[in-house]
Amino acid sequence: MPMVSIKDRNKDDRPREKLARYGSEKLSDLELLMAIIGSGNAYSDVTKISRDVKKLISDKGSELTYEDLLGIKSLGPAKATQIMAGYELWRRQFEVSERPIIDSPEKAVAQLADIRDKKQEYFVCLTLDGANRLIAKRVITIGTLTSSLVHPREVFADAITDRAASIIIAHNHPSGSINVSDADRNVTDRLRQAAEIIGIELIDHVIITKNQSTTVL
Repeated sequence: MPMVSIKDRNKDDRPREKLARYGSEKLSDLELLMAIIGSGNAYSDVTKISRDVKKLISDKGSELTYEDLLGIKSLGPAKATQIMAGYELWRRQFEVSERPIIDSPEKAVAQLADIRDKKQEYFVCLTLDGANRLIAKRVITIGTLTSSLVHPREVFADAITDRAASIIIAHNHPSGSINVSDADRNVTDRLRQAAEIIGIELIDHVIITKNQSTTVL
């Protein structure tokens, strides 16, 4: 199919004008992308850029990233950001997901029932996306909690791979004591400092026992 430049279209058939006149449901997927992108540049017409973006979305699906969009030669950071923001907003509002939203300490505790009765201390990390949906839950270390045992690289390595926006850390107290120890605070402070440098928010540090829970932050 020959590619028609946006300039060659009748004004009323241009995507933005067509959307305003007839509604978004009348536009094809390609035209919707053209309406979002708006215009081309010296390298490519908006139609060509939109076709490339459409193919990328078809190939990547829900795994589409900002870096993927930047891989399209004629798509600059501003338009890539605009597309990604719209895509992520839609995904948060309408994508069916079985991943729970962890937006309170109580919901975090609900994910930690399996370590309540452990005879050793289990240090766990929950990685979350920008909508506070759980990406993954991982056991980082097993043993007595110390700042040397819980190293920031062990906590944040997978969080970076997950492209997490934030994390919640947690551990159990086999003794049954719910008191926050100096070691608990030291580990929290060290990981909070690392989080600020890396740019992944440390939301909370949850401590649980068989029957109780508390937070360090």
